[in-house]
This record gives sequence, structure tokens and C-alpha cells, in this order.
Amino acid sequence: MIIKSENRTVTLGDLKGVGPKVSEKLNSLGINSPIDLLFHLPFRYQDRTRIRPIRSLRPRDYGVIEGTIVSADVTTGRRRTLLVNITDSSGSINIRLFHFNKMQEQNFAVDKRIQCFGEVRFGVNGFEMVHPEYVFPASSNNNLIEQHLTPIYPSTEGVQQNLLRKIISQALDLFRTGLLSLDDLLPEFISNQWQLPSLAEAIPQLHQPSNLDEVSALLNFTHPAQTRLALEELLAHHLSLRKLRLSIQQYAAPVLTAAPELLTAFMQNLPFELTAAQQRVIAEIQTDVAKPHPMLRLVQGDVGSGKTIVAMAAALQAIHNGWQVAFMAPTEMLAEQHFQNCDEWTQALGIKTGWLSGKLKGKLRKQELENLFSGETQLLVGTHALFQDEVQYHRLGLIIIDEQHRFGVHQRLALKEKGLQNIVPHQVVMTATPIPRTLAMTAYADLDLSIIDELPKGRQAIDTVVIADNRRSEVIERIDKACKAGKQAYWVCPLIEESEVLNCQAAEKTASDLRELLPDIAIGLVHGRLKSDEKSRIMAAFKQGEISLLVATTVIEVGVDVPNASLMIIENAERLGLSQLHQLRGRVGRGSIKSSCVLLYHGKLSQNGRERLGIMRRSNDGFEIAEKDLELRGPGELLGTRQTGLIHLRLADLSRDKHLIPKVEEIAAEICKNYPNRIEPLINRWLKQKIQYGNV
Repeated sequence: MIIKSENRTVTLGDLKGVGPKVSEKLNSLGINSPIDLLFHLPFRYQDRTRIRPIRSLRPRDYGVIEGTIVSADVTTGRRRTLLVNITDSSGSINIRLFHFNKMQEQNFAVDKRIQCFGEVRFGVNGFEMVHPEYVFPASSNNNLIEQHLTPIYPSTEGVQQNLLRKIISQALDLFRTGLLSLDDLLPEFISNQWQLPSLAEAIPQLHQPSNLDEVSALLNFTHPAQTRLALEELLAHHLSLRKLRLSIQQYAAPVLTAAPELLTAFMQNLPFELTAAQQRVIAEIQTDVAKPHPMLRLVQGDVGSGKTIVAMAAALQAIHNGWQVAFMAPTEMLAEQHFQNCDEWTQALGIKTGWLSGKLKGKLRKQELENLFSGETQLLVGTHALFQDEVQYHRLGLIIIDEQHRFGVHQRLALKEKGLQNIVPHQVVMTATPIPRTLAMTAYADLDLSIIDELPKGRQAIDTVVIADNRRSEVIERIDKACKAGKQAYWVCPLIEESEVLNCQAAEKTASDLRELLPDIAIGLVHGRLKSDEKSRIMAAFKQGEISLLVATTVIEVGVDVPNASLMIIENAERLGLSQLHQLRGRVGRGSIKSSCVLLYHGKLSQNGRERLGIMRRSNDGFEIAEKDLELRGPGELLGTRQTGLIHLRLADLSRDKHLIPKVEEIAAEICKNYPNRIEPLINRWLKQKIQYGNV
């Protein structure tokens, strides 16, 4: 097949109902042409194809009902309301109207037949629909029943669903008549092998599904047409990341030979032996950085698995070869802890380590920048300040980024511009948030993957209990007992709402209450609004055992390492994602002491809440927990909202469609080998409205 550019001679302005204002609104949705309308796909469907028995409805269901009006009353409480009770042979439901006139009120006559469509909610008097669509079929030709499922599209203010359906219908007519043309970019053997419809068949089926026998498959997103387009969308993302990888590998990189003497000296100063998994990953990195093109490697490891040691071994190899290393972390607290550890390790080896953050000002900042530019600083640790314009390296050869999911693709790659002209530094990116393999294959297709799948010797599993917060007194008694026995504990107050001020106030109130209840226990408080020096002082006191109980917000989620801390209390645990709970729990159990985690929840747990906290109680395996988190919350939450592109999938779902991802790798390899002219059209079709990974 010859790949042509997709037809764009018909414009949005040619469609009925699309004037300049509507066109501008459509542009904000990434719709700039009628072709874009064809790929503006429904994210769910409403089933108006049948009348549902009232008894079959559940909260949040949408459905068409038909019944007889039993009563219609106007109430004049806090708000004037028309409440209409409807019954059929299976049960009854109320419809509630807040905006109505006298004629509407008169229309709702007792014993009259009515059809309604809307969302079912819990009301004061049972199930109800608020302002549903309604008609009186007995007295007119009106009927809410439709011949196909009703698509619901991503929208924006000023673009209603009815308008979208009308203009997409026009685009479909142009497509059917050949005035709009699309190339079928999937190789034919793939469609045949999977028995998938062609693009010409799939797109109309998704916008205007006409086969009522396929309603269940469409509602569950298992229809072959949905699979066809989800596969193509995942393929486009994968190819875009492969393109990025290939573009970077065209650059030269420092050839870093092994540094056995330096590495041996470093390991001899450690108070423990490396695990076999750490040694394996160090060897993988050593092999990569000895090659003349840039290494891009993701190191995954559960909390406490020793990723920083692996990163340090890589840094020593670069420094041994006369190159500088940048070590970046997402928060000042984590970056500062890395600096303290690295500085302690490197001093014994005669290596100069520097520190840089946004809060470093004046003479200290100027001196740090001069040391870096001159090459005196060999290892620079800090926050995102490491890639600001004014920061100039003498000879940057390796970049280490911790907690990769906190940075987007473009942030991660901005540091590569800091290398020498025509030389791109090697990169090691690390995460303690285990990422399911299927998600890693899609989100990080530009990276090689190493997994530290072994915890240091002596580490014990953390016992986790789930307790209602009305039993706080028992928890406080447990803290008192543990601290008086010489152990230490955390009490974490997670985000109440998107307000750092309120969150810090909640932590301050908790600390104050605990000081009254535990007057004999030394209690410290850490939150995001404390000055850096104050945070450092409190954390140092906790690490040295001067503070027994640390009350904190989720700023201690990553990086804090206090081996004597053996008890973690997390308030309002039902509000946090599983991966974040797992990260917080990982602050204890870092020594040989048996450790525990208490998950406090408020009120009655939902089914979802019970399921989420139940997996925390049952498992200490970060990868198992991450799989569940992906299933419950989706990739955007798991990877972080800055992960460009992945949270904007139009049709594919990385949890629901994970069975497709291994196939995507195979197809991508086949296309790169035998159909290279299809790569750009695929990427442009699905990613043209976003910053493409390959343009970095």
C-alpha cells in the first residue's frame, strides 16, 4: 500500500453548525479538521436502545424508563421543587425538577404515561432522577428509544454533546462517500490474524453502533472495532518513544571504562554487602556506559531495595573517567538526603560533591556554579535547579534522576542539553514506585529496564493493619509503648484537599493533640511550608533518635531512611493511592527491627476502599500493589500527571487493554523493519496535537 497524506481539503467551516466560535472551541479539543472529528472517539456510551425496568436500576446508571405518574407535588422548602413519582410493574422512582413553569407542572397529570432518560441517584425518598429528559409517549409521537447506542464524547464548555454528534455525523457521511479518505496503517496480516475490522468499518461502528446484539461488547470496550483502534493508538505511542530512543542513539556519548579499584574502595566502606540483584544491575549499567552512544536505563526497585547504591556505583565509573555527574531528585528533602549520603561516601574517596537547589542563593550559589563550571565539583546533587539555564557543567557525562515518575519525558531530557557539544550524557532514571511491566513497556519504551527484585538481608515483612479512626486511643497507646521501648514512629497526615496551607494546619493540629496525649514522648513536626533549614534540623534530630515520634505530611513519602523507625501511622488512608501508601509504609522496616503500619480510615469504607486497603494488608509486594493501583486508578495517577501524553489516551486504557501491549511491541518491530513509511503517519494521526516524544 502506498502511504498518502490524509485528505484535508474539506474544512470544519464546511460543516453545518460550525461557525468561527464553534471552530475555536473544537480547536481547543484538538479538532482542527473533519478527519480529527473521526478520531474524536466516544469515551463511553448511553444505552437508550431499550426500556429498563425501574427495579433493575442502580445508582449512577443511565437508562430509559417508562411508567405511570402516581403523584406530582410542588414542595416549597429551601428550594421550590416539583417531585413526580413514577411506577411500572417492577417498582417506583421519583423525578425531581428545580426549574419548571406552570404548564410543565400541569403536564405531570396523575395516571399519565411518561418516558424518562437520566442518571439514577440516591434521594431523600429513594432512587430519583434530577432533571431527566422526558416525553409523554401516549399523547404524542415522542419516544426516547434510539436505534443505536448514544456516544458520549470528550467535550468543553460551549460544545454540547448533541452538537458533537451532529457534526461528527456529517464527517462520517463525507467519509462514507469518499470525500474524506483515511489510510489503513495497520499491516493487513495483523487485522487478519486478530480478525479485526478495517479502519473504514471500525470508525463508523464506534460513532454510530447499529448492531444491538453488540451492545454489551461496546459498553465493556471489548468490541473488535474498539480493539482495532486501541491497538493502533498504543502502537503510535510506542513508535513515538522508539523514535525518541533512536534519535538519541544517533548522538555520541562518553565511553566510560570500568573503575574496579574505586568501586571496591566504595563497597568496602559500606556496612553491608550488596545483594545479587544490585550487583546484576550495576553490571548492566557498566556494560551500557562503556558503549559510544547514550545509555537510557530505568532502574526499578521496591522501597528499601538499594537503588541509590546502584546509582552511586554508576557515578563512580563516570568520575573515574574524568566526567561529571548530575543527580536530580524531585523534592528538596529527598535531594538533601541524597546529598548527605553521597557527600559522606565521596569524602572517603577524595571526590568533591556539590549541592544546588532553587533556595540556594547569593555567594553560596555563585561559588557552587563556579566550582561546577571549572570542573572542581565532580558530583552535583540537587532538585530541578540542575537544568536551569545558568547552570553550566564542565564535562557532564552521567545524569541520575530519582523518582522518575515525578518528572515528565521532556523534563527528564532537558538535562541532555547540558552535555558538551555533540556529546549526550548517559542517563540512569530510578523509581521506587513499582510500575507494572505492561505499563513500563508503554510509558518507558525509550528506556532499557533493570529491576532490583531483592531486598537486603535481614529485612522483614511489615505487618499492616486497617483500623477505623474511632479507635485512635488504641493506636496512641501503641505509639506510647513503642517509643518508651526505644523505638521510633511516624504519624502521617495526608492531603485533606488541594491546599498546602490547610494540609500543614492539619498536621500542626495533630502534633499539638499528640503532645497533650503523649507528654513524655519527644514529638517533631515536618511539613511543606517549613523552611529548608528547619526541616533539615528536625529530620536530623529524628534520625539521631532525639525525636521519638515524627508527625508529617506526605513530604516524607520518599527517601527518608531511619532504621530505628518501626511504626507508621497513616491517617485518612482511604484517600491515598495504593502506590503512595506503599511508599509511606516503606519508611519503616528499613532495619532489622520488626515493623508495623497502621492504616486509619474515617467513616464507612466504600467497596473500592475496602478492596484497596485490603491489598495493603495482604501484600508487601510493590509490583502486586502497583498492578492493583493501575486497575483502580489508571496510568495517569500511577505515573504522575506530568508524564506527557499517557494520560491523554483517546480510546486505549492501559489497565483494560494491557493484553494488547506485548503485541504492540511485536507489531512495532515489524513496522520498523518492513513498513517504515507508516511510522510518521501513525504518530501524526494519534499524537499530532501533543508535543511528540520524538521532538525533544
